[in-house]
Amino acid sequence: MLPGDDRRTEIVDKPLEITLEDMIVEEDMVVTITHQGYIKRSASSLYRSQRRGGKGVTGAITKEEDFVQDLFVASTHSYLMFFTNKGKVYWLKVYEIPEAGRAARGKAIVNLIKLEPDEKITAILTVREFTEGRFVVMATRKGTVKKTSLIAYSKPRSTGIIALLLEEGDELIAVALTDGNQDLFLGSKEGKSIRFKEKQIRVVGRATKGVRGMDLEGDDVVVGMEIVGDGTAILTVCEHGHGKRTDASEYRSQRRGGKGIITIKTTERNGKVVGINKMMDDDDLMLITTLGKIIRIHGANIPVIGRNTQGVRLIGIESEEKVCGVARLAEKEEE
Repeated sequence: MLPGDDRRTEIVDKPLEITLEDMIVEEDMVVTITHQGYIKRSASSLYRSQRRGGKGVTGAITKEEDFVQDLFVASTHSYLMFFTNKGKVYWLKVYEIPEAGRAARGKAIVNLIKLEPDEKITAILTVREFTEGRFVVMATRKGTVKKTSLIAYSKPRSTGIIALLLEEGDELIAVALTDGNQDLFLGSKEGKSIRFKEKQIRVVGRATKGVRGMDLEGDDVVVGMEIVGDGTAILTVCEHGHGKRTDASEYRSQRRGGKGIITIKTTERNGKVVGINKMMDDDDLMLITTLGKIIRIHGANIPVIGRNTQGVRLIGIESEEKVCGVARLAEKEEE
C-alpha cells in the first residue's frame, strides 16, 4: 500500500454468522408420534382433504402392536416443548425432527431426547420465542390445572426440567400458551366438560403443584383442554369415529373445580371421548386411528349441534380399530 492510500479492506470485530436455522424454509409440518415412541415430520400438503365419513389414508406404517397416538402441526422454526406424563419438559426445534414420507414410521424419540425408561410424551407446546406476559397452562388426567410464566421454561437442559409436581397416580395430558386472560375448557372421557376463567388460577412457580380444575366422578378422566371464546366452536370426537361441533356459547362460564356439564353423549354407538379441539368452518381436522390411518376433514363439513347430542360419523373404522388422536391443521387447502 502506497503512502496516502486509504485502506480498502474493512476490518470488523467478527464475521457474519449464518446458522443452520437461517437455511431452513419456514413451513408448517405435521408431526406424528406413535404409542411406542416413534416420531417424524411430514409436509401437511401430503394429506388431501376428504369428505366426512371417508375411509382415510395411511399416515404411518406401524408394527402390529404399535399405533399412532399423537399428531401435531408446527412451523419448522418453532420450538417443540415436549411435556411428559411425569411432569417434565424437553425441547427440540421442529426442523431437528427427521422428515419422512406419509407412510413412514419415523425415528425413535429416545434417540432425539433423553427420556427416562418409564416416561412418555403426553403433550406438546409450540413456541416461537420466550417472552414476558405469556403463560403456560397445564391440565392433568385427574382434573388438576396449573399456570406458570413462560419465561420459567426458557432454559432447556438435555435431561429436561420439571414442568409441574404431580400427585401420585396422576399424569400431565394437556398444555396451552395464554396471555393470562382466557377462558379454559376441559373435556372428560365420559362426555362432561367445564368452562372457567383463567384468572381463577393464580400464577405459581415451575416446580409446584396445581389446583383443582374439574371435579371428576368415578373413573372419569380429563382428555383435553382448550382456550375458548365467543364465536368459536368446540369439536368433540369419540373413539368409534363419531363427533360434532358445539358453539362455545352453549358452555356457560362456571367456577373452577365444579363437576361440569354434558358436552356429548357417550353411548355404545359413540364410545368414550378421545379428544376435544377448538374448530371453525375454515379449519381442517386431522383424525388418526389405532391402525395408523389418517383422514383430513374440512371444518365446514362437521355440523354444529347442541351439547346433549351424539354427533355424526366423522371417519369409517374397522371393528378392531378406534380413533386415538385429533389435531387442527394450520395449513388450508384450496377448494
